[in-house]
Amino acid sequence: MRRTARLLTGTVLAVGVIGPAVAPAYGAGGGELKVSPSSVVPGGQVTVHTAACRDGGAAGDASAVGAGSFTLAPGSDEDDAAGRFQVPPSAQPGTYEIVATCAEGGRRVAGDLVVTLTATRDEVPPRGSVKTGVGGAFGRDPVQTAAGVTALAVAAAGGTWLLHRRARGDGI
Repeated sequence: MRRTARLLTGTVLAVGVIGPAVAPAYGAGGGELKVSPSSVVPGGQVTVHTAACRDGGAAGDASAVGAGSFTLAPGSDEDDAAGRFQVPPSAQPGTYEIVATCAEGGRRVAGDLVVTLTATRDEVPPRGSVKTGVGGAFGRDPVQTAAGVTALAVAAAGGTWLLHRRARGDGI
C-alpha cells in the first residue's frame, strides 16, 4: 500500500514540476486549425479558423486535398482568423491535413478534413412511441394488457408463497 502511494506521489510531483516547463514548448510548435464541417463530400465548401493567427491572418494550404492555397483573414478584436475553400469535385475519400502558417511569427497550425462519398445526415430526434411488440400498459388491446397484469400478479403471489414456506422450514 505504501509503495503504491509513494509511486503515485512521485508521479504527481514529476508532472507538477515538469509539466509547466514542457507546456510552452509544446504549444509554440503547433496549434489547432478548426475545420468546419470536419467531414465533407467532394465539391463542398469548408471553413477553417484558428485562434493562433488572430493578429495578422495566415496563409492556408489545402493542396493535400487538391484545393490549393487560401487566405485566413484576421478577425476583429477577439475573433479567430478565418478562411474558406472548396474541395474539388475530383477529391478522393480519405483524411487530409489542412495547414495554415501565421503571417506574424510563422507559426504553423494544422487540422484534419475527412472527405466522404456520402453526406452526413442531420440526426432526427425520435418522435412517438417505440414499436416493440405487444405494447405497454396503455396499449391498444386491453385484453393483452389484462393478461399481462394477471401473469405478473400470479408470479408475485407464487413467489411470496414459496418464500413463506421456506422461512417456516417446510422446504420447497
